[in-house]
Amino acid sequence: MTYTAIIRKEDDWHVAECAETGTVSQGATIEEALKNLKEATELYLEEFPAVQRGAPLFTTFEIPFISKSAVYA
Repeated sequence: MTYTAIIRKEDDWHVAECAETGTVSQGATIEEALKNLKEATELYLEEFPAVQRGAPLFTTFEIPFISKSAVYA
């Protein structure tokens, strides 16, 4: 099966999350984070077998920026 990884940078780490299972891992590099996520997801799926579903839909949306000073004015 193919899974989706969402990767974000947090301080000195790359944090990777599997969209389908919710498993999360990290690494010093993107490659390491993905490797660790794959291992974490494999271990998770041994305990909780996956039900095959369609691929998740990813999109973006915008929220207007409101400065703190405008909120407290």
